Amino acid sequence: MRVTSVDYHTAGEPFRIVTGGVDSIGGETVAGRRVNASLPHIDRVRQLLVQEPRGHADMYGCFVVQPDDAGADLGVVFWHKDGYSTACGHGTIALGAWAIDSGLVSADDNGTTDVTIDVPSGRVVARVHRSNGSTRSVTFRNVPSYVVARDIPVATSRGHVSVDLSWGGALYASLPAASVDLEVSRELYRDLIDVGREIKWALNDSKLAQHPHDDRLSGVYGTILFDALPSAADGPVQRNVTIYADGAVDRSPCGSGTAARVALLHDDGSRAPGQTITHHSLIDTTFIARVADSVTLDGHPAVVPEVSGMAYRTGEHVFTLDADDPVGTGFVLR
Repeated sequence: MRVTSVDYHTAGEPFRIVTGGVDSIGGETVAGRRVNASLPHIDRVRQLLVQEPRGHADMYGCFVVQPDDAGADLGVVFWHKDGYSTACGHGTIALGAWAIDSGLVSADDNGTTDVTIDVPSGRVVARVHRSNGSTRSVTFRNVPSYVVARDIPVATSRGHVSVDLSWGGALYASLPAASVDLEVSRELYRDLIDVGREIKWALNDSKLAQHPHDDRLSGVYGTILFDALPSAADGPVQRNVTIYADGAVDRSPCGSGTAARVALLHDDGSRAPGQTITHHSLIDTTFIARVADSVTLDGHPAVVPEVSGMAYRTGEHVFTLDADDPVGTGFVLR
């Protein structure tokens, strides 16, 4: 095997973009290609890149694929250590930067250029803001996001809690870290992982986690534990950690998770009209979110969130697999 990639990080969270060495992924849509990416000859590339010794338990990346139609610049199938996700906001921000850096999408040296991307949950836009020939920030415009349910009782090893479910391209459970006697800090990293996994798996197969139209989008993707910080003049400020897949930890404030939080904060009136939401991460990086539009989805209120951050290139790689290597495509210890 010989696989090439360009790597970025968005607010500290890695994102590995495969640029060569993977076969074409069949399917009529990006959602269909996500399913077909699990075929062994494709999935072994994911395993090679996400698992140790070339990756790690919290590695993230994607395969670039054909979009659903000519209305998008590219399509993408996102992956992590446990498989394939329906959405990835931090990855969308990185893809916007990469599309401009690589010349896939032409951009002015000064101004904003939209990079339109088809992801399994729908069509999103990375708005790339440039000045003097350099990318300065990227704003991720998400699919419509909405509240699924509130105050769901969940039994955990740390007691009974109430959680909210909301959709931001993937389904997230949210709860204050204080409700399980924790706070969002590096020192409590293992405890946050444990309770995040418990809540995800407690709700993952429930009726509430069933997508109303496409079962491929069903399931709880992650648990967001948050601390409410003193509000700023511009709006609410929170610190969060997202435990996604099976115990993976987002180093960024989580792009699609932030969109899911925006839906909740808009719904309960915590965010006044025109205000932003400042989201800090476990490592003190930041996303700024706003409501770009209010819409109706299946007769229910929803919002179109925009989440702003920045992605930075960290390397370009050629990965190989020696046929005699006894660990093969790798392993994950956690």
